[in-house]
Amino acid sequence: MSAPAKLGLRVFLPFAAAYWLSYLLRTTNAVLAPELTRELGLSAADLGLLTSAYFIAFGAFQLPLGLLLDRYGARRVEATLLVFTAAGCGLFAVGRDLWTLVAARALIGLGVSACLMAALKYLFQCFPPLRHASLTGAVMVAGGLGALSSSLPLAWALPLLGWRGVFAGAAVVTLLIIGALLTVPELPPPARREGLVEQLRGLAGIFRRFVFWRIALLSGWVVGGNMALQGLWALPWLMTVNGYSRAVAADHLFILGCATLAGYLAVASFATRLAKRGIPPILLFGGGCALTLVTTVLILLDAAPTRLLWLLMGLGASTTNLGYSLVAAHFPPSASGRVSTAVNLLVFVGAFAVQWGFGLLVDGFRADGWTALSAYRGAFGVLLALQVASFLVFLAGGRNQDPLIHRRGAEAQREP
Repeated sequence: MSAPAKLGLRVFLPFAAAYWLSYLLRTTNAVLAPELTRELGLSAADLGLLTSAYFIAFGAFQLPLGLLLDRYGARRVEATLLVFTAAGCGLFAVGRDLWTLVAARALIGLGVSACLMAALKYLFQCFPPLRHASLTGAVMVAGGLGALSSSLPLAWALPLLGWRGVFAGAAVVTLLIIGALLTVPELPPPARREGLVEQLRGLAGIFRRFVFWRIALLSGWVVGGNMALQGLWALPWLMTVNGYSRAVAADHLFILGCATLAGYLAVASFATRLAKRGIPPILLFGGGCALTLVTTVLILLDAAPTRLLWLLMGLGASTTNLGYSLVAAHFPPSASGRVSTAVNLLVFVGAFAVQWGFGLLVDGFRADGWTALSAYRGAFGVLLALQVASFLVFLAGGRNQDPLIHRRGAEAQREP
């Protein structure tokens, strides 16, 4: 292996391992939900709150995280924050009541809040814009592996370790990843470091741009919605609406994870080549979102074999994370941390709203006399309506708003 390739792996693997861990911890409750519900006596809303505490802390820290990444660098910020993840995993392993576990889950969410953003910040600084879409796909592969790890493999490990043992092991793994991150070379600081007021002015400028809202709003409801389903509600949906056992439902989650991973691999392998041939990442992003919406309709109508539908859901989800690089293409590299975390804020606001709101809707519909099946369908229908509305905003942007990932226009070079 050549020296540049070895250096690339030395840089990529620790960040990829951190994002794998982030996704694993994000989606564990989908499989652990029956044990947590039984042991703690949780309602659907309680379970949604417990699981979404990860998203509350994660999303709330995104804007400060962007300032920290642009000021102090990706490696240092991520290694520091992961200490909170290790503490949260340890607390979750020993917690005995709902609110202790909610606090532990929030610590985990805070700690992993930089895992994707730090990876993109570091890699976007090291490689030219032409490769950013493929690099995004490569990082997402690690997340896809984390999602896979939290489906069937976690279901197999659960009888051996118990849910407390799972989180104790995650605390140990987190400490190992922190050690690996400390070996990553530190990038040189920018020639001119922005002051805090200048950083905040740039952050406000990001939120004033329509191109940000055009993509980030859709990312919030589609990417965030997929997170909420994969991280919690897909398994109860399959068990309640389709009548499957937990083993069969977990098998569907495994298919969903495999399809998502395959899509990430395809994006990592072909996005740069497609851009060179005139097929920009914006088309992959929009196509993936459209496929997600169509598949959601088919799932609601139970109009095709369920394994096929959840496979298509995974394929659609695999391109939607290109939103980070698409928005970043409209802003200068010095603002990349703030841009990515601003998009991520909307993604995790959407994930929190869907994950908790889904449970609230199910409980509310049941209180009004709906059957469990109708309550789940009603909650899923509300999510679909929000996704369709955001997709219409995306379509309203027009071709003149499409970012070209392989070159930056004069507008993109201006500070936000």
